[in-house]
Amino acid sequence: MAEDQDKLAQEWADALLETDGDETEAPKAAAPEAAADTGEASGDEALADEWAAALAETEQEDLTQEKERGFLDTQMKPAQFADMSEIAKGPAPQGAKRDLDFILDIPLEVSAELGRTKLLINELLQLGQGSVVELNKLAGEPLEIYVNGKLVARGEAVVINEKFGIRLTDIISPIERVKQLA
Repeated sequence: MAEDQDKLAQEWADALLETDGDETEAPKAAAPEAAADTGEASGDEALADEWAAALAETEQEDLTQEKERGFLDTQMKPAQFADMSEIAKGPAPQGAKRDLDFILDIPLEVSAELGRTKLLINELLQLGQGSVVELNKLAGEPLEIYVNGKLVARGEAVVINEKFGIRLTDIISPIERVKQLA
C-alpha cells in the first residue's frame, strides 16, 4: 500500500513538472500498474493530466504576455515637455491679466464656530427656552471660521448695525491647512 502511494506521489510530481507532451507519456506507462493495484489511479491520472495541461497553458499565456510587454516597451517613448518655469515666474505681459473669473461663481459654505459640546439624547430632550449649554471654549477665545468644513481663519465676534459679524484676526497659512488634512 505504501509503495502504491509513493508511486502515485511520484506520478503527480512528474506530471506537475512536465511541460512537453512527449514527457507526459512516462507517467502514463507506470499508471496501469497502479490502476490495477488501487482502482483509483485512473482518476488520479486524469487529474494529473489536467494539471499538466493547465500548467502548460499558464506558461504559454505568460510567454505571450511577456512578448506583448516587450513589444509595447519598444513602442513607447518618454514624453517631452517644454520648460515653462521661467514663463510662470516672470511678470505677466502688459495688458494681460490672469483670467480667474470662471471660479467666481462657485458657491462655498462659510461657517463660524463659537464652540462645541457633546450631549446625550436625554440631555438634549430636557433643553428648553432659557437653558444654558456649556461649550468647550472659554470666553474671549477666538471664533473659528470654516469654509466647506476646513478651518481657514480665526476671529472675534463684533456687532455692526445690530447684526453679528466676525473680525478676522488670524488667517491660517496654506502650510497649516495642508497639515490639518493629514
